[in-house]
Amino acid sequence: MFTMIPPYKAKLKDLPKQPGVYFYYDKNGKIIYIGKAKVLRNRVRSYFTGTPDSPKTARLIARIWDLQTLITRTEVEALLTEANLIKQHRPRFNIDLRDDKTFPYIRITREAYPQVFVTRTIVKDGSVYYGPYTNVKGLRAALAVIKRIFTIRSCHYRMDDDSVAAGKVQLCLDYHIGKCDGPCQGLISRQEYAEMIQRVEDFLKGRTDNVEVYLQKKMQTAAENTEYEHAARYRDQLDAVRSYVSRQRLKTSDFEDRDVLGVARQDNLTCGILIRIRAGKLIGKEQFRFRGTEDEEMPTILSRMITRIYEDASFIPREILVPDGIADIDMISAWLQEVAGTKISFSIPQIGEKKTLLELADRNAELVLKDWALEQAQRVEIVPKMVRALQEDLNLSAPPRRIEGFDISHLGGTETVASLVCFKDGKPAKKEYRKFQIKTVDGIDDFASMKEVVHRRYTRVKAEALPEPDLILIDGGKGQLSAAVDILERIGMSHIPILGLAKRLEEVFLPGESNSLGIPKTSPSIFLLRRIRDEAHRFAITFQKNRRSKAMVHSALDDIAGIGQSRRIALLKYFRSLKNLKNASEAEIAQVPGISVIMAQRIKT
Repeated sequence: MFTMIPPYKAKLKDLPKQPGVYFYYDKNGKIIYIGKAKVLRNRVRSYFTGTPDSPKTARLIARIWDLQTLITRTEVEALLTEANLIKQHRPRFNIDLRDDKTFPYIRITREAYPQVFVTRTIVKDGSVYYGPYTNVKGLRAALAVIKRIFTIRSCHYRMDDDSVAAGKVQLCLDYHIGKCDGPCQGLISRQEYAEMIQRVEDFLKGRTDNVEVYLQKKMQTAAENTEYEHAARYRDQLDAVRSYVSRQRLKTSDFEDRDVLGVARQDNLTCGILIRIRAGKLIGKEQFRFRGTEDEEMPTILSRMITRIYEDASFIPREILVPDGIADIDMISAWLQEVAGTKISFSIPQIGEKKTLLELADRNAELVLKDWALEQAQRVEIVPKMVRALQEDLNLSAPPRRIEGFDISHLGGTETVASLVCFKDGKPAKKEYRKFQIKTVDGIDDFASMKEVVHRRYTRVKAEALPEPDLILIDGGKGQLSAAVDILERIGMSHIPILGLAKRLEEVFLPGESNSLGIPKTSPSIFLLRRIRDEAHRFAITFQKNRRSKAMVHSALDDIAGIGQSRRIALLKYFRSLKNLKNASEAEIAQVPGISVIMAQRIKT
């Protein structure tokens, strides 16, 4: 028997010696792992020599079918490229940051009079971004204080010097109630506004002393000029800053900038807590959740975590406290130094105040992890009432939390298709729906069509180790059910529970049983089965109608070799109808732009 050799084996001989990123693919061409390397040749080959260092690596190696490499100019470029590609592709065997949304940032736009607002999208236009913030509530609170202290414009006009000079934007309510200084009408100079934005940045960096000095100076100047209303406003803003600072209870004795990274692990879950300390004061706490870390060493987890935290950071402190060593420390240090413009040191404190800070971060990480693990456990334990009822009615050993339903659809034996719908815990999982075009059956034969689709689905499930269903629902009676059971037995998957749901009387049939189960029509399990059956029918009918529509607009010209869209349009414009084209001579057809004499002969034939 001929056995295909995985393509990656031939590529191992000619791997490059430069830094870069490598990709591992499975048999279906899907990326299952992305990694970086100082020397691609050495790193990639290390996977296939010796014993795998963990069960996870062993599972990865068993699935590798092909590999690709991407050479980068430097190790740092490889680090950043890897991080971006992992976020884009989310390969199965990479550590996964569990967040369905992008973390928000505070954006300060690059224009004559900048805007300050929250965004989740980074635009590379020179704007300054502060974040990311995982604590959105804290972010909103900080932004509210900023808007209370500073008279930053709230409009979203693109405001450059030309628009200000031309007076294109009118004064709004914010100006009249003292929340904006009217930059749209040139009522505040660009220099004054820029100074205010600089104080906003100081505030976001935790440099509240600079903000206090700025407001104190403004208040005194206004008082000396007998502008007492303005002086009172600056006084209130100064009180707001001091009130905000007073809530930052944690303070260090050396008044330095540093980040403290605490980590907690449990099974495949890892939680990181980043405490941001600026000028000795705690200004923020962010949390990061990672899944799929059960076989990873702590240095590797820290490396991934640090890369993800600082890849879009606008400010990086000179010192970062960590609980353990960091994998690829040279590469990460070089990258952070390049971004920050200064050397960044990583410390593992053993005693003193820094040790206390790290323990505080670790305790916070443990609390967050405990809640997360409990949330995951509860999610697993909660089984809907309809699923429990179905388990009892079918006498199953476990609740059928994943149910896959099949239906066949055709139009008089033509355009035959099949649908697969998947329900998890009684709810449709639409990302796992599948459509099938029946390839081996001609005419009306629902039994043979069901055999084909069940065979195609579950041979793939078996070959790719995809999740098996807890129950299979066949739309039809004993005939369709027997066809599906026969295939499952042949491919060695007869252990999966299966049933048929007849359309007419909502009767449930089990394999080998001549009579239907006597499940009451009012049972929750019947409602669930009917819902899955109807969804499979809807999905199949929709697919079949789409194929039918395409077939109805099919042109006879589409069957002629060399006739594409542009030539087809040209012919129809020239002759107005297929009838006129059919009656035309070869010479007349050759008069159409883009149609040669040989092509005209082919069309006429």
